[in-house]
Amino acid sequence: MKVTALNEAELEEIFSRSSGPGGQNVNKVSTRATLRHLPTNISVTVQDSRSQSMNRELARERLLAELQKREREAINLAKQSREKLRRRRETHSK
Repeated sequence: MKVTALNEAELEEIFSRSSGPGGQNVNKVSTRATLRHLPTNISVTVQDSRSQSMNRELARERLLAELQKREREAINLAKQSREKLRRRRETHSK
């Protein structure tokens, strides 16, 4: 399964008020974006920008990157286990 895009039906978005610097905008506008991928339950929260739409886009980018990273890790783990099994078979067949 190659993850190249996010399926909107599998996402849950939550917006809340940010913390930290940003002045009155932070106190009035819900700019923090939390995005959760429902099938894997992976969640990312972004409050880098004062703009809700910018944080929303950044959250999507980071979630996609995290899903791709986990997919690569799963592929590498499967490859390592195949190699281990292959090495074990070679030593037992001699």
